[in-house]
Amino acid sequence: MVKLAPDYAERVYAGVLGKVIGVYLGRPFEGWSYQRIQRLLGDIEYYVHDKLDVPLIVTDDDIAGTFTFVRALEDHATNPDITPKQIGESWLNYLIKGRSVLWWGGLGQSTEHTAYLRLASGIAAPMSGSMELNGQVVAEQIGAQIFIDGWAMVAPGDPDQAVKFAEAAARVSHDGEAVNGAKVLAAMESMAFVETDIQKLIDIGLSYIPKDSVIARMIADIRGWYAVEKDWRATREMLEDSYGYDKYGGNCHMVPNHGLIIHSLLHGDGDFSETLKIVNTCGWDTDCNSGNVGCLMGILLGLDGIDSSVARGLDWRGPIADRLYCPTSDGDRCISDCVREASHIINMGCALAGEPAFQPKQGAQFSFCFPGSVQGFKVQCGEAKLSNLKGEALHISGKAGARVGTPVFAPSKDVADYFEKAHYKLMASPRIFPGQDVFARVSGPGSNLYVAYYGEDDEICYVDADPEPSDAKDFVLRVPEVPGPIFEVGVRLNEDVAFDLDHVSWRGNPNVTFERPKHKGVMWRRAWVDAVDQLLGWSEMFRLVQNEGLGMISQGTREWTDYTVSADVTPHLVSLAGVAARVQGLTRFYALVVTREQKVRLLKFLHEETVIAETDFHWSFGDTLEMTLSVIEDRLVGSINGQTLLTAHDSALDAGAVGLVVADGRSATHKIRVSSPD
Repeated sequence: MVKLAPDYAERVYAGVLGKVIGVYLGRPFEGWSYQRIQRLLGDIEYYVHDKLDVPLIVTDDDIAGTFTFVRALEDHATNPDITPKQIGESWLNYLIKGRSVLWWGGLGQSTEHTAYLRLASGIAAPMSGSMELNGQVVAEQIGAQIFIDGWAMVAPGDPDQAVKFAEAAARVSHDGEAVNGAKVLAAMESMAFVETDIQKLIDIGLSYIPKDSVIARMIADIRGWYAVEKDWRATREMLEDSYGYDKYGGNCHMVPNHGLIIHSLLHGDGDFSETLKIVNTCGWDTDCNSGNVGCLMGILLGLDGIDSSVARGLDWRGPIADRLYCPTSDGDRCISDCVREASHIINMGCALAGEPAFQPKQGAQFSFCFPGSVQGFKVQCGEAKLSNLKGEALHISGKAGARVGTPVFAPSKDVADYFEKAHYKLMASPRIFPGQDVFARVSGPGSNLYVAYYGEDDEICYVDADPEPSDAKDFVLRVPEVPGPIFEVGVRLNEDVAFDLDHVSWRGNPNVTFERPKHKGVMWRRAWVDAVDQLLGWSEMFRLVQNEGLGMISQGTREWTDYTVSADVTPHLVSLAGVAARVQGLTRFYALVVTREQKVRLLKFLHEETVIAETDFHWSFGDTLEMTLSVIEDRLVGSINGQTLLTAHDSALDAGAVGLVVADGRSATHKIRVSSPD
């Protein structure tokens, strides 16, 4: 067991930052050749999204996959011997077919889609990603490398463990040289916590793959070219001539792109900005390569290495402000930030090392605990400036009337509209709900806590904390019932003032009713994570249609623990329908359902279905059933039409969202209520 270094947490945060910076830098021109980049953009020395008229902060598979697939480790008790089969189970839990951030290019076309189809048909990993089943070209595409960073960062200075994780994760969807490339990179990133020499890192990575592999031979060639030729443009041509896309088939093969990563690390001479410039200017799969390089360099150099370019006018962190999206079936994690994702990785690393959990400021959702971290906080209106030099608090100075906040749901209707039409959707649940208490601590007077929500026509509305004495430093806001989703939390400046925002947090279970509003807004609907074949709104709030298998819609967070969820459910031609609680994805939840066999059941889904309790219950298609499921510690209570029918005890799932489930048919619901349990 490797003891964690004192700077472990900050180095993970730097790695996450580097990953996100790299992806956002390379995303706008993904797939371009070196020649096209030179002709239209020149050398990529800074963000170019504005030149191509696209947003900087986008939904992207490189980010979402990296920070989603590693959650398999959390979901399987941080098991150092986690298997490909278990990681594949997490794919099925978090990915919504055709909608999650994954390239759904088709069987034999997209490696990840191909692997997903294998998993969904009952073929477990590693067979799901095998060359035997999918062919060499499909199995050796780049994805095994793209998503590998988190597995390295949970095992700092322990390349044996990092490579073990990397291989298990890679074999869900890949095989052959793709696995070799992933193992090399995972070993290098793991050792970057304790070793700064790039050549030594490459040696360590190579020690985990066969010497006669294509990856090993290519790396030897690149090092040989670099030894005699320091012009990266010249060695790029050598790489393209010997290992280019014309030599390796498919849409995005591992070999050429892995070569660009090694090439840029050697020629970058230990400089964060220069290394990113080289790997992006070289082209091919720019966001993938740049994301891996950014992560490794972030780990290697730390925050100082990322920030060293500010003196040259390259502020990598400011435009991003820690923001990222991870849209999956677990909508709570969609609206995220680099501190949040780093904290999950850090805690997995702490658990593996047998060390205490990382919970700055008693686990506050926004703790600003790393130098420069702002966790998405920006000036939303008015005049103000933000800084965080020491990682202790967010310093705010500005004029009266300014609001400084961060998104906890889709940050604007325009943003939501953009992603509805984009290649990758934004599937998100709000993080704050009516009935919860929101807290903030400031260093001095002159401000107030607020939440913003979407009004009846999706207009921006505010709820401010009750007026406090002029010297108040602690604020508490009990969130009232509001007509639309809460999308932002922050502080309002009541006067020209400068102060420190120490933290913002919230806790408690919700007290909220979801029903179809009478206004024309659409954001209330987008707050539901949709994993059914069709989600319609006719005379009901929701009509769920699932042609085959189990479908679900959900809303809520993993911070919800003990509560009651109630809904009217009108099944039509279903095999089962009902309500769900403690939802943690598509295959992790409890449910109270009625079945076609005239049963009512309490079900546990933990990657497979288990009947916890059941009894006979007569019902007919078209009946409206008032279904209620209460979860209190390990006790589950199921009621229909006010009569308690089932009780059981189970401790597998202790928190999560609420949902409606339907299988093989249609059901309708007008109202859903979440409240404290009786």
